Amino acid sequence: MGYTPNPDILCNREIKFKLFLEKAQSLGADFLATGHYCQNQNNQLVKGADPNKDQSYFLYTLNEEILKRVLFPVGHLTKDKVRAIAKEQGLPNHAKKDSTGICFIGKRNFKEFISQYIPYQGGNFETSEGAVVGQHDGVAYYTIGQRKGLGIGGPGDAWFVLDKDVKRNVVVVEQGKDHPQLYSRELRAKDFSFVSHKLPSFPLSCRAKIRYRQEDQECVVHLEENNTLRVIFAEPQRAVTPRQSIVFYDKEVCLGGAFIV
Repeated sequence: MGYTPNPDILCNREIKFKLFLEKAQSLGADFLATGHYCQNQNNQLVKGADPNKDQSYFLYTLNEEILKRVLFPVGHLTKDKVRAIAKEQGLPNHAKKDSTGICFIGKRNFKEFISQYIPYQGGNFETSEGAVVGQHDGVAYYTIGQRKGLGIGGPGDAWFVLDKDVKRNVVVVEQGKDHPQLYSRELRAKDFSFVSHKLPSFPLSCRAKIRYRQEDQECVVHLEENNTLRVIFAEPQRAVTPRQSIVFYDKEVCLGGAFIV
């Protein structure tokens, strides 16, 4: 479908806090402890003390029952403090670079990796008015708001991905980082998951982010038919991307999240 998935969230939901937790319990462990930069306060998921490393965005699928069995021992520390402690204890990885990307495939070119398993066909880069301005390698290799790797030259501002038409095998692009069509005041999301077993009251006034490390944005969340969430922001949001996650917060507490559709 050409979506841009978020493998970290899926890995946490299906592997680390499902299969791994089940294995730990089968071995008689009381708790599962991980190095995520977030906090568990009375079975509430709370942002990590280090604002630059907070990972609650990736853990919104955890619920109260799971949190009863999970510890986050470094969540109250900054990354610099953790490194300092590791150095004091003589741990060899105290200065190791932060991991990025999809951890389970290692350090490799993602485009090359995925092309070994899913063949894609090249097609046109087109403007929103249908003018062909270049050729792409396959719609799945591009995401909304992307600038790098398009290979479209010419005069004027840089080109950015606005949309993808999978049926036509077209990637829609326009020039300018702040092109109006890159912004949306609202979105819809499905497959929601809330930390509390009790759903919040709707409409829900809270804050949310549509990507990791984005500042929390004011919004109102409505529950519509077919368990769809309609999220209306106080300010337009740039590059809303299907299958990425929107995560909701009440101050420092992570309420839950959903997949953008």
